[in-house]
Order: sequence, then C-alpha cells, then structure tokens
Amino acid sequence: MLSKIISSTVIGIDAYIVEVEVDIVSKGMPAFSIVGLPDMAVKESKERVRAALKNIGFSFPMKRITVNLAPADLKKEGASFDLAIAIGIMAAEGAIPADKLNDYILTGELSLDGSIKPVKGSLSVSIKAKELNFKGVILPAENAPEAAIVDGVSVYGLKSLSGVIDFLNGQELSSYPTVDIVAMGEKDFLYEEDFQDVKGQEHAKRALEVAASGGHNIIMMGPPGSGKTMLARRIPSILPPMTVTEVIEATQIYSVAGLLRDKQPLVATRPFRSPHHTISDAALIGGGHIPRPGEVSLSHHGVLFLDELPEFKRNVIEALRQPMEDGEITVSRVASTINLPARFMLIASMNPCPCGRFGDDRHACTCSPPQIHKYRARISGPLLDRFDIHIEVPAVPYKDLSSNYAGEKSEQIRKRIADARKIQLERFAHDKIFSNAQMKTRHIKKYCLLNDSATELLDMAMQRLGLSARAYSRIIKLSRTIADLDASSDIKAHHISEAIQYRALDRSVH
Repeated sequence: MLSKIISSTVIGIDAYIVEVEVDIVSKGMPAFSIVGLPDMAVKESKERVRAALKNIGFSFPMKRITVNLAPADLKKEGASFDLAIAIGIMAAEGAIPADKLNDYILTGELSLDGSIKPVKGSLSVSIKAKELNFKGVILPAENAPEAAIVDGVSVYGLKSLSGVIDFLNGQELSSYPTVDIVAMGEKDFLYEEDFQDVKGQEHAKRALEVAASGGHNIIMMGPPGSGKTMLARRIPSILPPMTVTEVIEATQIYSVAGLLRDKQPLVATRPFRSPHHTISDAALIGGGHIPRPGEVSLSHHGVLFLDELPEFKRNVIEALRQPMEDGEITVSRVASTINLPARFMLIASMNPCPCGRFGDDRHACTCSPPQIHKYRARISGPLLDRFDIHIEVPAVPYKDLSSNYAGEKSEQIRKRIADARKIQLERFAHDKIFSNAQMKTRHIKKYCLLNDSATELLDMAMQRLGLSARAYSRIIKLSRTIADLDASSDIKAHHISEAIQYRALDRSVH
C-alpha cells in the first residue's frame, strides 16, 4: 500500500521536483505524519487533506499514514503539496490506478470542501515539466493560463479534487490552450502617460532616449519640480516591446512572488518599480528566511526608479552594486544560496544640494560647498560610476510651460528605440545578452572599435575629468548606442562627444 506522486517546490524562481511517497499500513494506532523537512504550512496540510477527502465522499482511512517528501534535505514550504498528498492517499488505497501517477506534476492547495486554490510559481513548475519531459502538469484552474505560456507542455487546470480524480481515472479532458505571447503583448502595450506631456527638457528627453535604446542606467539631477519624476514615469512608454524570452523570464518572477494580476497570466509590458526611500535592503535586493525576489528582480527587463536617491539608506543603495554589474543577485542564507535575475534599467533622481536650488538661476542656493559635497557623498563613487548617464535637469522656464508646443509622442520615440534595439539583438544573437549596456569586455573589444579622432577625444576627456576605468568602458558602450540610433556601424567622434557630455556628476562642485 505504497504510492508515489510527483510534485514540486519553488526555491528562488526555480522549481525542484519532489516525490510525494505515501505509505499506509493497517497495523498500529491510526496516525497521519509528514516527514521530509516540511514547514508548518506543509504540516497543516494533514487537516486540509483529511477534510477535503471526507467532503467529496471518500472514506478517509483510519490507519497509520506516513507521507515522505523526497529529497528529505530540501526545505518544503507552502500548501502546494495538498493535492499530491490527497491523490497519493487515494492511490495507496487503490482508488486511483498507478499507471498515470508518474506522468504528471501535481500542485495545488486544497480547500476543506475539496476545491483547489491557486498557488505561486506555476510557470516555474511548467518549465520544469518541459525540461524533464513530463506529459503535463495538473494544477488549479486559476494558474492554468500562466502555466500554458510554456509551449510543448499539456496544462490541465482543474477546480476540484473530484475533477483530478476523474481525470486520473480516465476521463477525457482538454488541456488549457497555449497563450499567444505576441498577441497578448500587443493587446497590453498601452500607456496612459506620454512623453508629449513633458514641456521643454529636450536635452533630458534625448538622454532618456539614448538610455532606453541601450538599456543604460541614468541619474537625473535637478531642483524640485523640474520634471525628473515625470520623465522617469514615462520611460516605459518608449521602451521596445519585450521579446518572448523576456516575457517568460519576467512572468516567472512575478508568478513566484504571487504578483500576477487577475485575468493577466503574463507580464506583457516592461515592469516599472518605484520603491519608497524607506525600503529595507532585503526588500530591495531580495531575501527572507526562504529567499524571495526583491524589487531589483521584479524590475527584471524593465525599469527600477529610485526617486531622491540620497534619501535611501547607504547600505541599501550600496547593495545595488552587484546586480547593476552582473545582471543577477546572489542571496545567501544558512539554509540555501540562490541566484535571482536582476537585469534592469536603473533610473535615479536627486536634488543638486540639500536645499535643491544649486544652479537654479531663479533662486539663490543657501548651501555651502561642504554641505553640497556631504549631500552628494551619500552616493559613493563606485555606485555613481555604475550610472552610464548623468544629466542635469534644470527648472523649466515659464514660457515653455505656458506654450502650446507639443513634443514628440512616445510612439515616435519608441520606433527609433526599437530600430536601435533590433540592431543590438542581431549583434548579440549568439551572446545571450539583449542590449549594449550588458556588454562585457570581450564584446567591447569586438563591437566598439574607435577611429583615431574618437580615440583622441576620449583620451582627452579621461585626463581632464579624471574618469575611472569603469567610466571609460561605459562611455564606449554609450557611444555604441548613440551610433546605433544613427544607424552607423562605426563609432565616430561626435558619438563619443555626446557620450562624454552625459557625465555631469564627474565634474567638481565650485
């Protein structure tokens, strides 16, 4: 009277196979125990499973029941094992044939009435099922749309334990239809905010266009009310549509975090995350006893906006160094170490000084140079180096605010950016990167050759501004993006010149 059911647990964003072994013996006092490093939610599944089986008319066996979750050294958490445990008990009692049990991965939380509630991480489970060549996955009906994103896996979304039993006993059911990612993306590619709403700030708009074209990090400095936040919130409207690979990766993270919206099975538009400056390092980077994705991972393939960067805690923003450089974050705990994807475009804003009026022609700044230096020193040099673009966003003159002039629409800017990104995708087709900002040293040597005039100009800037080696490589990456916007295969002197002018914070305060 032994049965084995295949289920899974999600650690980080990856699913791991768990064998649910159920053994029932008639001798001895009735008992129901679960072993295999379960957490409290898993242990409580005993009561949910017992009530669910009774309420669908199954006579719960008054015997000694032992459930083993293998591998035993892997931490199990959550209620997603309820369905597998219930089916395992019925199979051990002979109510379900054993021939189908190893063909599917089962996951789902049971209600006391036998209905199946949704769980987190269904997309990761579906990806694992395809990787290991399972026939399909059986899961809650609410999770079926996201699991169906993976092509080549049969997804059976069921609403009740009775439905799962009928299916395993031979009832014909059609799997959930595969989700058309492209069509879904086109349907959701709508934004309420448009760059046309921004008055003036043409220099800043150009800088943001360059940043969006190559996925570069950018920091904006200007007085309060100059439009820094307004510009940042419109960046998603000019970013190109996500590729199929990007959609799946972003959706996988949101699925694990339980943040997929109702009736929205995938993340079809690029994420935009804007955490408050009181955020903790664990919430920003990811963590917890069982590590979960933080804001940097939720911004994967999208935008992370940090408004008033100097107001964030020093240890919090310094933790951004690794993901900004590597495109992933490593979270280490005693129980486990996981890697979470974090390839995002970082947009930050700050005032030029504590009072916010430094450099404003209309208002006198009340801060002394030491105060300004202390304020800007809240952002360390190594972190500042990781921003490809530093721009000043001055206050908008009244004549610009009151004019009827309407700038370019986001749609027009997005078309140019999409053309530049297409060039980059073709360039890096075999390198597993998506944009110029992600280039490593070997890519720079291969794709960013400078002519003599461009080299001379860059050498001069390095000496006069005292730039670091990291700033040097970022200027070259930036010039490669500017050349792509010009549809130029070569990096010319004026491309280098424009890239150099986007290093405003490398200059001294006088």
